[in-house]
Amino acid sequence: MLPTLNGRIQTRIFLLVVVGGLWLLIITPILPTGVGIGASYGATFSVLLVTTVLGVLWELLYHAIQQFRWEKDWPTLFGFLTGINEGLLVWFLFAGGVIPWSDGITGPAFVIAFATTWILVWLVANGPMRVPFVHWRINGGRLV
Repeated sequence: MLPTLNGRIQTRIFLLVVVGGLWLLIITPILPTGVGIGASYGATFSVLLVTTVLGVLWELLYHAIQQFRWEKDWPTLFGFLTGINEGLLVWFLFAGGVIPWSDGITGPAFVIAFATTWILVWLVANGPMRVPFVHWRINGGRLV
């Protein structure tokens, strides 16, 4: 399958909202945030929201870069490693005060939440996603 830009955006949004959202519901209470549970959920879901919105913009940039590649797609490892630059951007936006935390969150809590969510979403996209969404592969990654 060669994912289309529209398919990559749909898949990213779907996986971050569904898989990422469920994962954050589970792990947020045990994160070392240093704040109450409500503030922790507010902070982690703010990170998820910003990651989702910025992810759409990242996909536009990635699409432009991919046009220089022969097969017009990333190797699977590149898709995994893009989490580094995306995570750094989200961290700098929150830590720099561009996007305020709900009540604050620690660096280790951010790293644990972001990294585990990214890994889980990447694993689902490259494995189990192909089972219930058979046409997802045929339709260039589009879900709708």
